[in-house]
Amino acid sequence: MVNKLSNNQHQKSFECYLPELSSGSRIDIVLTELLRDFSRSTIQKWITSGNITVDGETPRSRDIVYGGEHVFVFFKENIETEYSPEDFPLNIVYEDEHVLVLNKPDGLVMHPGAGNQNGTLLNGLLFHFPDLKMLPRAGIVHRLDKDTSGLVVVAKTTSARKNLVEQLQEHKIKREYVALIWGDLLSGGTIDLPIGRHKVNRKKMSIQAHGKPAITHFSIDKRYCTCTLLNVTLETGRTHQIRVHMLHNETPIVGDQVYKTKQKILKHYNNDTIKQLTGFHRQALHAKKISFQHPKKLDFMAFESQLPDDFQQLLKLLNVNRLES
Repeated sequence: MVNKLSNNQHQKSFECYLPELSSGSRIDIVLTELLRDFSRSTIQKWITSGNITVDGETPRSRDIVYGGEHVFVFFKENIETEYSPEDFPLNIVYEDEHVLVLNKPDGLVMHPGAGNQNGTLLNGLLFHFPDLKMLPRAGIVHRLDKDTSGLVVVAKTTSARKNLVEQLQEHKIKREYVALIWGDLLSGGTIDLPIGRHKVNRKKMSIQAHGKPAITHFSIDKRYCTCTLLNVTLETGRTHQIRVHMLHNETPIVGDQVYKTKQKILKHYNNDTIKQLTGFHRQALHAKKISFQHPKKLDFMAFESQLPDDFQQLLKLLNVNRLES
């Protein structure tokens, strides 16, 4: 097998002759082994986009190879150089040469998008860690909604990012959230319903028969009048997953202005508590715990963050009238 890697600024090409040992394997699997810095899903996207040829022809991901074929790969790295570094503090929970764990405050957007070109976590990362400009999305492995607080993992190298993305795709990164929802739940449970883009409001997600699989587990932490505090774990990581599943369960998250229903406030609370509860400025959702295997050291790592002050203050108000489980 002869390998040749060509670099032209951010454009790269790779060509080789497939080893005889690859005979009988799918082309996407073989290339994932040869191009170890990229995930199988990325390889499959390149195949679909026509960025890969085998003996001069465009393959399908499922095509079987025989060994000896000439493969040419051309791609443009997704470098975030168009975004400006911005100096604002980051709450770093853990850092080494391969990975970062950050505690994201509510109100901080993860990365630039429509209407949010500046002031995002990505902009802050580029200031504090300039080398991250060489990684897609400055190494951000997964996302939290703007008004969800909590723990986020960021890769610092290409190989670490590939490993962590694969762990995420294989559901090996474990995430636990705390959510305050409307409703007096009596027990925990599991919601296994697919989620897709809302058919009318494209900024929202909804339960869709042909959506992507989404599984959410929840258990009761504390019960209050009209509200329940939940511990929530995810098997999948769909956009707005917890918020959409809780809405479908008729127990939407307190403070959620996008996925909400009209709620009855019981007379057990005084006017100040009712005002604080109904006027909570964001969804009461916090990514409390995260665990994963270190991409290089292979140690199992787990981190936990406290509830932010606004969430704690709301629970203190409700705790006066808490129902016993």
